[in-house]
Amino acid sequence: MASFPTLPRGRHGLTREQVRTSQRARLLLGMAESVAEHGYIKATVADVLRRASVSRETFYQHFSDKEQCFLAVLDESARLLAHMLPITEGEPTEPMLDRFERLLTTYFGALADQAPFARVFFVESYAAGVPAQRKRVEVQERFVDLMTATFERSPEWATLPDPQFACRVLVGGISSIVSACLIAGEPERLRSFTPQLVDLMQRLLGSA
Repeated sequence: MASFPTLPRGRHGLTREQVRTSQRARLLLGMAESVAEHGYIKATVADVLRRASVSRETFYQHFSDKEQCFLAVLDESARLLAHMLPITEGEPTEPMLDRFERLLTTYFGALADQAPFARVFFVESYAAGVPAQRKRVEVQERFVDLMTATFERSPEWATLPDPQFACRVLVGGISSIVSACLIAGEPERLRSFTPQLVDLMQRLLGSA
């Protein structure tokens, strides 16, 4: 699991901004890990402080309360996903199923590598109220758009009455798989679903 080193005691030569950046990063990771382990409702600021190795005073210099810190973690989770998605765009001449396979490989790999943040986004966002839920929907819609762009060059896909709705159903199914693996504590299992989904899509397009 990812971790951030604690700051050295005494004189360390870091600028104030570097110190604040390090503290914030550790607090975000601490909150993500705490929520992933205990759930949003049971996660506490005290547990976050222990994981991040910072003082309570430092926490409140960055965030007004637990909810604000959690929303910052959700923003970071969304940023990680949004940053990853353009990487999958590929070349216009790339075969559609090859692009789909690369998209899934990158997507599932990123989620497995950042499991605490992934759980925050896919599972715990529902417990944190409307702002968190809206953020989740916003990023998921970006994935729908990317999936639509992936399949729009397929003649078979174009014959569907509403291709974007089909992509929304596909993304919803993938999100369900992701959530189930994260809830079960098996993020690495996500990597195994790429071949099955590519085969399924090949069969569906072949029979369209």
